[in-house]
Amino acid sequence: MDELIPIGQAARMLGMNASALRYYEERGLVRPAGRRQGRRVYGREELRRLVFLHSAQRLGIPLDTAGAVLEAPGEQWRATVRERIEDLEELIERARTAQEFLRHANECPAEHPVRECPFLQGLLDRMLDGLTLEQVAAEHDLADARGTS
Repeated sequence: MDELIPIGQAARMLGMNASALRYYEERGLVRPAGRRQGRRVYGREELRRLVFLHSAQRLGIPLDTAGAVLEAPGEQWRATVRERIEDLEELIERARTAQEFLRHANECPAEHPVRECPFLQGLLDRMLDGLTLEQVAAEHDLADARGTS
């Protein structure tokens, strides 16, 4: 596809609203290749940028990060991406800890785990003693603790 396509067709092709394309333009993230009869038109290069931006948003990547990848000098956007990767690694670890914490509570045979499950009570007591959830999780390696109630 080497032709220029109007904004409505581009939006449909990408599964987006035309307003999203205009928003990306307002943010300086993409510029139409030109205008035809007053309407924005996009070529292959612009469509690639739009697909990249749309995908980044669907993945929860901030537009500032996506914009840096599109426009910033190599080392600058790489530093931004490394920072975001570190943030995601922390988020993934918190999510895994939460998953195991909830999985243990769900699998506990006690009717009310917070009141009746010795393992969960032990975790909560350690937090009352001043440890953080992350410290307690690391101490007990929640991923290995599921079978112990």
